[in-house]
Amino acid sequence: MSIGDVLHEYRKERGLTQEQFSEKVLLDRSSIAKVEKGTRAAPKGLAMQAAVAFDEPRLYLAAQEEVTGGAISPWLDNVDLHRASVLFKTVEEMKEVLELTSEAPISKTADQLTEADRQVMKRLLMETVEAITALTHFAAVLCKEYSFSWFATWKEHRADLKAKKYMK
Repeated sequence: MSIGDVLHEYRKERGLTQEQFSEKVLLDRSSIAKVEKGTRAAPKGLAMQAAVAFDEPRLYLAAQEEVTGGAISPWLDNVDLHRASVLFKTVEEMKEVLELTSEAPISKTADQLTEADRQVMKRLLMETVEAITALTHFAAVLCKEYSFSWFATWKEHRADLKAKKYMK
């Protein structure tokens, strides 16, 4: 899904006109229309501007996707995002990671792994990435459903990590 698609979908869900949206992201309405239609590339940083302006998890993920070229959890736009459904899927994904950890030869170094070991490690990696995606969506759903700020949540988390000296 392009940034234009994400912005269009978000704007429509919120019932915002292109004019109202453009006022928040400091870009003229016609440029927003072109980005949404795909006839113009989104200016660098537009997704981030929109994320900050609306404090919307999906827009923050779109900004991360733009910066990383897709090396981040994608926004799942074809799943049931009801809080209970997301919780159940998240628990399922975390259980799969925990189950595989008992099989994973984590005490071995990379050069000690057999091909079978590598396959187990690859499955563990993929299950971990799936769990990250599920957890990301669960956090997003909790923020939206209960009116928590996505940005403030991550800011508080970073402060906690620094207090524990996990970060400088």
